[in-house]
Amino acid sequence: MFRLQLIWKRPVFSPILQSFNRRRRAVKAGVLRNIDDIRYMSVADPELQAGDMLVKVRAATVCGTDVRILRGRKTAGIRYPSIIGHEFAGTVVANGGHSAFGVGQDVCVCPQFSCGHCTYCKSGVENLCQNFVAMGYEIDGAFAEYVRIPAQGVASGNVFAMPNGLSFEEAALAEPLACVMNGQNMVRVDKGDTVVILGAGPIGLLHVKLARHAGAKTVIVSQTSALRRQAALDAGADLAIDPKSDDLHAAVRNATGGLGAHVVIAAIGLPALAQDAIKFVRPRGRVNLFAGFSKDTRAELDVNAIHYNEITVTGAFGLTRALFKRALDMIARGDIEVASLLTHRFPLAEIATALSTAEQGSAIKVAVVAE
Repeated sequence: MFRLQLIWKRPVFSPILQSFNRRRRAVKAGVLRNIDDIRYMSVADPELQAGDMLVKVRAATVCGTDVRILRGRKTAGIRYPSIIGHEFAGTVVANGGHSAFGVGQDVCVCPQFSCGHCTYCKSGVENLCQNFVAMGYEIDGAFAEYVRIPAQGVASGNVFAMPNGLSFEEAALAEPLACVMNGQNMVRVDKGDTVVILGAGPIGLLHVKLARHAGAKTVIVSQTSALRRQAALDAGADLAIDPKSDDLHAAVRNATGGLGAHVVIAAIGLPALAQDAIKFVRPRGRVNLFAGFSKDTRAELDVNAIHYNEITVTGAFGLTRALFKRALDMIARGDIEVASLLTHRFPLAEIATALSTAEQGSAIKVAVVAE
């Protein structure tokens, strides 16, 4: 397992570190004790090493991955006990000696730390780093009053100054938007495309907004929840179909003169949707299986359709620092509006309720905010 290397060779800032590490008072966090067991409880202050940054969390949004971790559907790298949460923004309490950041400065963090020297990092796809370490499970995450940013993460450029005028909640959504950008880069959404998005949770809605920004001519969404179908229309979709009561395949054919969509994105991790995506796309169309699937999941695919129709099928995983910066800038400029996605807010003390609310689908995006 890869371990972050400390970048400071001498204890130049040891008086500061000693001051913080002596201040061993109990702080609060949502602690994942086991599957289905997350509790608001007292924990020790993060132990700072040379070069580490300490951030007071001001807002952390709930990701579907957080729910999958809680329910035991994601197991790789998971520890018990640990603190999850990886979409966040906050204020610097200790800068670890990094002169680019001042105490009191508002920041947000790209939570996937790549090594910088493996084959994939060198080829520009650091999201597939062979040695990456992720905040939110391998490193304690942001469902806490304070979070430690390891020295190498700061030195490598994973910490970004928050643009003026942006709320902490909006800044936290730079991370999922960057992941969505990675997925759409895989299928090259372009002007004039018909795009079908399977699922209108927070990720599906970001796909709608990004596809529309890229110039897609028609965006069709499949979603069983009436609340989320309306959210998809509000986000810019042309059609929002309930696949349980309506014929989605016929709707796609009608909208495309019988050809099928240029692009289909599966934004829900259900195996059956992989085959649906193949069915809805036109010859030489592009399919992205964006959502994560549970371990050992298998899906049946019509390989003849892929072969004879020359369909491109891709996955998508994670993000890069460059995509995070682009996503943050797009939100700050108003190119992608995200505030309307934030429908529910809970204090950290109600972390269990925040996660269950996100899971039940009665919300769009749930934020855990500092009191």
